[in-house]
This record gives sequence, C-alpha cells and structure tokens, in this order.
Amino acid sequence: MTPKQILDSFSDTLMQDERILSARERELLANLLRHAEAAAGDDVENQRRVRTVIASAVGETVAQRAFAVLGGSIVERILEGRTSLTGEAGNARSEMNVGPRNPEPPGVPMPPRDPEPPGISVPHHKPPHHKPPQHKPERPRDPEPPGQPLRNPEPPGHAQSTMLISQTSVAVRQSPATLPAQCVMLDEFLAPQELEGLTRFTLSHEPQFTASEVVAPTSERGVIDYEHRRSRVLTDLERYEELLVRRINMVLPEVLDKLGMEEFAIAGVEAQITASNDEDFFRFHSDNGSDRVAARHLTFVYFFHREPRQFEGGELRIHDARLEEGRYVSAGSYQTIVPSQNQIVFFPCELLHEITPVKCPSGLFADSRFTLNGWLRR
Repeated sequence: MTPKQILDSFSDTLMQDERILSARERELLANLLRHAEAAAGDDVENQRRVRTVIASAVGETVAQRAFAVLGGSIVERILEGRTSLTGEAGNARSEMNVGPRNPEPPGVPMPPRDPEPPGISVPHHKPPHHKPPQHKPERPRDPEPPGQPLRNPEPPGHAQSTMLISQTSVAVRQSPATLPAQCVMLDEFLAPQELEGLTRFTLSHEPQFTASEVVAPTSERGVIDYEHRRSRVLTDLERYEELLVRRINMVLPEVLDKLGMEEFAIAGVEAQITASNDEDFFRFHSDNGSDRVAARHLTFVYFFHREPRQFEGGELRIHDARLEEGRYVSAGSYQTIVPSQNQIVFFPCELLHEITPVKCPSGLFADSRFTLNGWLRR
C-alpha cells in the first residue's frame, strides 16, 4: 500500500466517525461547497481557490479533533503490555537533527482543560540579589543535578538569584578521555492545544514555584546557591508529566539511536517546569555527577513560552569535554541551542552544559523562559 493509499484510507475512517465530523457538519460542508462553486461559476481558478481555503480550514479542524479522539488510544495501544518506557518507536518522529557546533570558547554563563485565560500577567517577585530568601523554600521533590563548575569560570557579569546545583568533583570511573557535545532536537513536539494548555497551567501556578536547589556534596538536602544558579521550579506537574513522558516514549528508540546510546530499562522519571526570568542563569554542570543522582541517564529539555516572546538569551550550551585530573572540564567548544517554541532537546546526562543569562525587561513571571525538563533514570 502506498503512502497516499494509507492516508486516503485514514481519511475515510475519520469521515465515518461522528466524533470527528457529525452528519450535520458534513451536510453543511457539502452545501457550502456547492454554493461556493455556484458562485464561482465557470471560473475554474476561482473554484480551485475556494476549495483550497475550505479544505485548509476543515483539515485543521479534523486534525485537532482526530488527535483529541485518537491520540490517547493510539498511545495506550503502543504502551500496552510494556513494562518500561523503552520499546518500539511506534509513530516516532523523523525530524531529528544534531545541534549546530560553535567553535568559540565557552562563555559564562490532549486538549486543554485549564479554565484560566492564556494571557495571565502577574508581577514577578524576584529574590534580592545575592541574598537568600527569609524563609526556606519548599524543597522540590527531586533537586536539580549536581554541577561540575569548570576551572576558572568567568563571572556572569550580573547579579545572580535563585537556585543552584551542587558543586561536586566526583571521581570519574572508567570514563572516556573526551565527551563530545551531542544532542537530538525535535520540533513541534506537542499538539497546539497541548502547548496552550501547558502554558495556561504554568502561568496559573506561579505561587507554587520555588527557588531552584542544587545537590550539595556536604548535605543530604538540596541547597540554594545564587552564585551558581538562578531560576524557579515547579515539581507537581499533574497530567503534563504523563503527557510528556508518553510523547518521549514514542520517539525514544530513535533518539537513543541518534545519540549512539543503547536502549535501557527506565527505572524512573524526574520532571519539573523551570521558569527563568531577568538575569536568571545556570553555570556549567552535569546532571549525574554525584552518587545521589548517578542513576540519571538521559536529559530532556522542552522549551515553551507565552506569545509573543518577551525574553532574550537563556541559550542551552552543551560543551565538548575532556577528562582532567579525574573530572571533566570544557574543551573550549560547545553546541548552542536557542530556546524555540514547542521544541525538545535530548542529550546524555554526563555532558557538561549551561544556561546563559536571560534578559526579560518586563520582569513578569508570564514573560519568562519556560522549560519542562527532566531526566530518565536507569
């Protein structure tokens, strides 16, 4: 069966489903086409244009409804009988690209159900520069991965705020001499209505965001370090964690293949939404550089923001690294990923990476650089 025959067959199936187009809607559409063709008369070009416009509008409606109706059941069938997140690719996406490489030396760093309107704008309450909050913030469920600061990192050149990841120098066991920067990027990862719902959910939960923590080598709990990281996180993602995990599962085998990583049994998933506002950043670190988070294997970062975009910067830089005195340091080159709406990036947890300072003149929480980021553990 040719691709066109498959699509035609799928279209026929959708046309027969009352949840996609009701009988009254099909009748209305038929009448609309007849009247449009009658108005166009014998002008074949006008008839073609009218049909194209109507087809585009109807196609978008059908696609959205079909995704809402069939998306969940398709995913459930793919997951049926499976005990781990890995497995067959199913409807894996084909657009996978390795991020561009920059030779410069490293710098410093499901339809919506939410009732809230999308345009929420709430004042952004930032902690005072270089000063810890007066009360200890609620500890996130899983603190961010440990940081491995590079030798003699340059100062960021601006005041620094929220959370940090611990600065550890864990011995590297049986590690290669070099770690080349690599990643896989997928565009348009969520359906439009899912992206809209996630954005509304995020903006409506501003009060639940807390200062980011880092894993400290001398503490059993995460700590806040304004010299290493500034941002705020939300760990209770409700249905959106499951949604993202399902989407990741569909592309995971191909992602691992592109990264040259073997498939592995997923022991657990950590996920959080991170909000980065004006002057927020994250210095060099890896995501599994201490015993507490050594099980983290694959990092994912999903970018989203309110439209129109109101921030600049916040680039993800993944560094080439070399082994030096038992730990990895930057080799002086890196890949740069500019935050792009509805894009997800995957890379191995051991890679050194950083988030460059964000510029958000309004200071509003709603104008922040948002990510739904996390790690797959093995």
